[in-house]
Amino acid sequence: MSRTVQSDQMRLPLQTDLPEGEVGFVVSDSNRAAVDATEAWPGLIGGVMAICGPAGCGKSRLGQIWAERVGAVALNGEEAALIDPLELEGRPVLLDRAMDTDDETLFHLINLAQAPGGAMLMLSRPAPSAWAVTVPDLRSRLDAVISVPMEAPDDAVLAAMLDTRFAERGIRPARDVVPYLLRRIDRSAAAAADIVGRLDALHRPVTRSLAREVLDDAGDDETD
Repeated sequence: MSRTVQSDQMRLPLQTDLPEGEVGFVVSDSNRAAVDATEAWPGLIGGVMAICGPAGCGKSRLGQIWAERVGAVALNGEEAALIDPLELEGRPVLLDRAMDTDDETLFHLINLAQAPGGAMLMLSRPAPSAWAVTVPDLRSRLDAVISVPMEAPDDAVLAAMLDTRFAERGIRPARDVVPYLLRRIDRSAAAAADIVGRLDALHRPVTRSLAREVLDDAGDDETD
């Protein structure tokens, strides 16, 4: 049985350590299709759409921007089952980590998204058509969901992620540090945060030489 959650608890934080809204969000070839798809959606019709891509590609950030624009209720995976569906009638919903939602809850959320005023943007790594579900009616609904891909961050997006993380810590790296890191770290938000954290922990001017030292140390750790 669903447990009612008070309305002031419904807007769950997504990425509180990131800048709010569209500030710092860079549109490039790696995410342009998803950005274009969400800009005017859901319009007057509503329904369900999914943004899919690898970890760290910016799905949650784009979902946050969309939710703020349309006034959506933000839910997160397994926690979605704690919300009384009656609280969501006629409202857009952002469902992050959507694949973690139980079948019954997901089925009800999709049905609510078809009602007047409703809509649901789902975020996940694989497309809904690849999710393993046991409810036949849910299977057919997921197969019908429009899925828009996001790719791993390209140079423009990854550079913006690094710049943001450095700025958060009040660090002004040497001009050649970010281009150097772009060629050597994993292409994800987590990798950008990790390398900046490692550099900051040394409390030294962030130069290319220091970046090389930190990366070499990380490589040694992985082979131990």
